Amino acid sequence: MKKRGFGEGRWNGCGGKIDIEKGDKNVLDSALRETEEEIGVKIKNPEKVAIIDFHFPEVPKEKGFDQQVHIFLVRDWEGEPTESEEMAPKWFGMEEIPFDKMWEDDKHWLPYVLENKKLRGKFVFDKEDKITEQVIELVEAVE
Repeated sequence: MKKRGFGEGRWNGCGGKIDIEKGDKNVLDSALRETEEEIGVKIKNPEKVAIIDFHFPEVPKEKGFDQQVHIFLVRDWEGEPTESEEMAPKWFGMEEIPFDKMWEDDKHWLPYVLENKKLRGKFVFDKEDKITEQVIELVEAVE
């Protein structure tokens, strides 16, 4: 559960932006660092499974809502997920995923990832966070 900032009040994955001052050299470095900061686990062998572009044309650009998200599937980690100021982690069974308490796009792409498929996508949202355009393309590899 995202407790503050962008996506607050929604179930969401760990993540954030590249922070060179914290030692991030690329997207993977950021994902590893953010996951450790947000839920206290060290990821092992992450697999990049998706890249999705999100656009919010009705939100001023300076708010920074437009973003490209690189999604990693993690099957192995060190430590136990714990709550932080940013996130409150919780496990859900496959049939219990709370899509109604997540971003609207998640129900469209997450099932593919959970079926071990890779994809590229694009979602455009209106000012009420409703999808106005979507594209999902299954791919062999994500670079």
